[in-house]
Amino acid sequence: MHHPARPLTNPSDQGLDLSRIRAITLDLDDTLWPIWPTIARAEQVLSVWLAQHAPTTAALGADQKTLREVREETGRSRPDLAHDLNALRRESIRTLLQRAGDDPALAEPAFEVFFAERQRVDLFDDALPMLAFLSERFPVVALSNGNADVHRVGIGAHFHASVNAREFGVGKPDPRIFHAGASAAGVAPHEVLHIGDDAHLDGVGALNAGMQAVWVNRHGHAWEHAPLAPHLTVTDLHALCRALGG
Repeated sequence: MHHPARPLTNPSDQGLDLSRIRAITLDLDDTLWPIWPTIARAEQVLSVWLAQHAPTTAALGADQKTLREVREETGRSRPDLAHDLNALRRESIRTLLQRAGDDPALAEPAFEVFFAERQRVDLFDDALPMLAFLSERFPVVALSNGNADVHRVGIGAHFHASVNAREFGVGKPDPRIFHAGASAAGVAPHEVLHIGDDAHLDGVGALNAGMQAVWVNRHGHAWEHAPLAPHLTVTDLHALCRALGG
C-alpha cells in the first residue's frame, strides 16, 4: 500500500546518517500504541475485581481524590520504587486495601489482574509494519520506562532484547539506560538509532547518550529543546521506514 509522504514537524532536524546505524532501540508506550486507553481499561478491570473481592476498597478507590492521595503517599514513602511502576502500582493497591480495612495480601492478585489487562494494547496501524521492517534489518531492543512486556503484548518475536527502567534501576533520559540498550544489541551507542515519542525522555536522552534519534511526533508538537535537535522527525512510522530505505 502506498502511504503518501507527510510533512516533517521539525525543520531543524540534523538528518540521518544511515551508514552509522547498526541497531535500533525503541520506545513502547505512545510510540507503538496509545498508553492512556490501555491504562484506563486496566484500571476499570481492577475496579471490577476489587468490587468482587474487596468492596470497601473498591468504594474507597472510586473517589479520585482519595486515589490520588494514596498514589502520592506511596510515591513519597517509597522513593526506592521510583523507576518500578509495577511495585508502585502494587504498593498503592496495598495502601488502599489497608485504608479500607481489607486484607493487604489481596494486593498481589489485584495487581496481577491489572497487569494482565495492561498488556492488552491496541497497536497503532503503522506499528507492526515498522517492527517487521526493522527486525529484518537490525537487532531491535525495547527501551522503556514503562511496564509493558513485549512478549505478553505479543510482539516479542521482533525484539532482540528488552531493557526497562524497573529492571535496570534508572530510566530515560539517563544516558546509562540508553548505553545498556546499545550493549544489549552488541554495538556502540553511536551505532544506535533510538526511536520514541517523548521529546525529552527519548529525544534528548538519546542525543545525550551519543545516539541518533528519531522523534515520533504524531500530534505536531513543537520541539522545545534547542540547540539540540533530533536527526529525524516523523509524524508516523511509515515515514520512518521510507527514510530508512523502505
